[in-house]
Amino acid sequence: FAMSAPQVLKQGSTEERAENARMSSFVGAIAIKDMIKTTLGPKGMDKILQSVSGSEAIVTNDGATILGKVAVDNAAAKLLIDVSKTQDIEVGDGTTSVTVLTGELLGEAEKLVDKKLHPQTIIQGYRIAYNAARDALVRSASPINQDPAALRTTLMEIARTTLSSKILAQDRDHFADIAVRAVLRLAGSPNLDQIHFIKKVGAGLHQSYLEEGFLLAKHPGVGQPTRIEKARIMIANTAMDTDKIKIYGATAKVENPAAIAELEKAEKEKMKEKVQNILSTGCNCFINRLLIYNYPEQLFTQAHVMAIEHAEFEGIERLALVTGAEIASNFGAAERVRLGQCDLIEEIMIGEDKVLRFAGLPLQGASTIVLRGANKHVLDEAERSMHDALCVLVQAVKDQRLVYGGGCSEMLMSRAVDEVATQTMGKKALAVEAFARALRSIPTILADNAGLDSQDLVARLRAAHYQGNVLAGLDLELGAVGDMRALGITETLRVKEQVLVSASEAAEMILRVDDIIQCAPRQRGEQPEDD
Repeated sequence: FAMSAPQVLKQGSTEERAENARMSSFVGAIAIKDMIKTTLGPKGMDKILQSVSGSEAIVTNDGATILGKVAVDNAAAKLLIDVSKTQDIEVGDGTTSVTVLTGELLGEAEKLVDKKLHPQTIIQGYRIAYNAARDALVRSASPINQDPAALRTTLMEIARTTLSSKILAQDRDHFADIAVRAVLRLAGSPNLDQIHFIKKVGAGLHQSYLEEGFLLAKHPGVGQPTRIEKARIMIANTAMDTDKIKIYGATAKVENPAAIAELEKAEKEKMKEKVQNILSTGCNCFINRLLIYNYPEQLFTQAHVMAIEHAEFEGIERLALVTGAEIASNFGAAERVRLGQCDLIEEIMIGEDKVLRFAGLPLQGASTIVLRGANKHVLDEAERSMHDALCVLVQAVKDQRLVYGGGCSEMLMSRAVDEVATQTMGKKALAVEAFARALRSIPTILADNAGLDSQDLVARLRAAHYQGNVLAGLDLELGAVGDMRALGITETLRVKEQVLVSASEAAEMILRVDDIIQCAPRQRGEQPEDD
């Protein structure tokens, strides 16, 4: 009798080996790349992401947002999504570029595997190519002039380049100016928490503006002051509703109705004591994350204190940062509570809504970007676009080196890799050449998305670089090869470098895979096994 193969994996587990595992990885990664590549560049298209129920929809061309919302079942595709998230966290932009480059590297690797090249040989070639590309990119970087006027001009060019592929492209000069002014106010600090966003539906995107100071989309209680000079601000995360029995189903047994009045009186006294502890700190503005019920609000009104309830947690964290306050939850020792300071709190109008403006803050870099737009989807996408621009500008101020966009940097790296390929011995040279082709795919996709003849344009661009014109890139407005320095199409070195690093490492990691094991689903009632 023939012996059956022993069952090693648990019943219900699946395993893909060797060629099947590699093919699954290639197919998943390339599918993600094909899905997202049409969003790349200033002429990229948007995607609509709809929830299962259909109740929520997001319109965006931001790579990290698209990949963060897409549910995938392929292991390699999930790795690409993680790479995009890392790019977003590290530098804030280039999320689409890193996904596309990783997909192209794996697409080229698939062709080499079909030619019977071993994955380790491809990885060795890719490492040689990566080192050559990175050296060429760093050598091509130009230092940013630190003269205030020149620095502002350079930052404006970087911001315009970043925003040219976003929903704000039509008003990119206006929004680039807002982003640059907000970053320059930070005076070199990389902490973007000092910049707050407020989104108000109505008017047009071009009516968005930068407000110095901090805006909070709340209003004080009835009868309370709407303007306070020399404000002393307490920020709290505490329950101000203990005059109500909050426990569901709680009952109080009493002998007569007078006992109920005594119970209510005791609760009021307890709340009054808490309010007195708050007022004893000397604050004239009280901002709470939770609700403030009628009785404590009345006590604050009598004390001429501005009381603001239900402030969003992210908002009060930023407010605590810029005012120098500490978020308090216990008021037994009033002297330990650190109050925030500002010169003026006043109520202002944005469109038809009232908001509170905090001016004269201790942290001078604090500012609020007020976004106006036709609907919620436009405002959300505008916020994502501005966040990308702010992240890139912070990196530019920090790193102080720039490179040129429009496919210029990719073609420059591709030429350097091609030169190394001619000096590489053995089959590794094929992998080095494949890396160069993957780099050239970026300007090819940029041209395709603009509806131009990509083969002709990329051939012209390659010829220009081989003739020594290292500033040549794609001018997608004219559909020709242009001078990127003259056109002001600049990007930060940090973003390009991170794209190259992340894409190379991700491609190498996926190439190493020769076995995909999927665990058996847990059955109902089954206890999880210990790790």
